[in-house]
Amino acid sequence: MDKVFEARLKEIGLSLTDRQYEQFDQYYDILVEWNKVMNLTGITEYEEVNEKHFLDSLSIVKSCDMTKVSSLIDVGTGAGFPGIPLKIVFPEIKVVLLDSLNKRIRFLNEVIAKLGLNGIETIHGRAEDFAKKADYREKFDLCVSRAVANLATLSEYCLPYVKVGGYFVPYKSEEVDEEVEQARNAAKILGGTIEEVYKFKLQGTEIGRSFIKIKKIKSTAKRYPRKTGLPAKEPLQ
Repeated sequence: MDKVFEARLKEIGLSLTDRQYEQFDQYYDILVEWNKVMNLTGITEYEEVNEKHFLDSLSIVKSCDMTKVSSLIDVGTGAGFPGIPLKIVFPEIKVVLLDSLNKRIRFLNEVIAKLGLNGIETIHGRAEDFAKKADYREKFDLCVSRAVANLATLSEYCLPYVKVGGYFVPYKSEEVDEEVEQARNAAKILGGTIEEVYKFKLQGTEIGRSFIKIKKIKSTAKRYPRKTGLPAKEPLQ
């Protein structure tokens, strides 16, 4: 167990069990092993993974009360960030991990099995396709994403998954003001409203982070998200 990681978690109000620390270590081992044969992350040092993947994923507790969340979808989850760290720390939350690359899904399934996680599902496909399916549309208290995309584009992919009254919270860099202003109208069109931008430095680093809290205030019109490629090519103005 990494004492620095433990201390940083305490700073954001999180106290983990030995089993949870064990799960993070197992996750790290599987990540590094699989990363030898496929590109999951450029960050492989133990302390760095703890800080820039695990701690970063969990720092959403600064802006959201995770004890009030019962269902969460992580769109474009990649190697499982932030969805798996959140599942480890808040095991009662029902989690769905969505990714468009099947080999990443195979990796995630291995992590889930080896860590003994329950109430977590992986889905392979595009965000815009699953957002049209009744089983997933407007079914989640919280949608999160660390995916690299413009906020207006990301909102179109993610807000359709959120229940009215729930939140979409993307993980963004510190320099986000212009992007937020440009995305305000897109959020409105999609049934959301930008409530708050929470900026901070990741503990012990100079890495600037922002959480944008977008509340879902009415249902998203059926035509959104638009067909594949359009949200990225022509973001809603």
